Amino acid sequence: MAAKESIQLPVLDVSQPGPETAKDLIEAVKNYGFVFIKNNHSEIPVADVDNMFALRGDFKEAFNMNEFRNGKAQQPLPPPLAENEARVNAFIDQCRLLCIRILELFAIGLEIDEKDGGKDWFSPFHDPAKGPSGTVFRTLYYPSLPASPGYDSETDIRAGAHSDYGTITLLFQRPGQPGLEILASRRGDEKEEWLSVPINPSDEANTPILVNVGDLLEYWTDGVLKSAVHRVIFPKDGIGEDRYSMAYFCHPMDDAKLEAVPSKMVREAEGRGAKGVARVEGEQVLTAKQHLDSRLAATYL
Repeated sequence: MAAKESIQLPVLDVSQPGPETAKDLIEAVKNYGFVFIKNNHSEIPVADVDNMFALRGDFKEAFNMNEFRNGKAQQPLPPPLAENEARVNAFIDQCRLLCIRILELFAIGLEIDEKDGGKDWFSPFHDPAKGPSGTVFRTLYYPSLPASPGYDSETDIRAGAHSDYGTITLLFQRPGQPGLEILASRRGDEKEEWLSVPINPSDEANTPILVNVGDLLEYWTDGVLKSAVHRVIFPKDGIGEDRYSMAYFCHPMDDAKLEAVPSKMVREAEGRGAKGVARVEGEQVLTAKQHLDSRLAATYL
């Protein structure tokens, strides 16, 4: 059965990061794997988000862009994007910088010691100048479903249940185009169910950016930070509406070694495990590329 109520996710302001914001961020993703970020910061102005949505042109269901090199796309782009390559490159770079800010907050919240890198611990692993990565920017178009008496919320799905593979994901959505659901449990109830995610749970006019933890970060933190399963449905009241979104899937560089994050919280969680890939004592440390390949293999067996 489709979700009957919305999940209550916090909306955080990361424009001036500090210990309290970091603590709130950690608590949010430990519980649900998702959190909203206010879209009032300097990294990604609202106008830039709107301009990117305006470039969607004749997008099909999805179009992936790998990291640009020297400001240039590494694959052919459809005309609306090719004609605005510099704008697309700038937006992707803004996404990367926002991810770095969020990862700095994770490092603060996980209390990584200064001698180990402190708030900057994650940053060197996400430097595109150091090598390729699995990072992808994706435009998504979910066409409307014609009204039909045979509509079934469990079978008529826009995107099936899945978790993301990387470090974190930024999701940009449009007002009035809901459909995302998270598989989660209410506080105090271990039973998991599909809970809908509102587009904008705040009173502010700007649509917030939705952030979620990926499988790699769950693995990196030995399960302290949660990668939640989610899906996209046709809302019963909006099956005749198209849905447009954009997602930035942030990954570390391919050869980054995924030794457990040097945090007391992570050490205390050792053995809790993480989705899909076991961390076995004495085995060779996985690289980010090996972790991604293992998740892809498990998905497409």
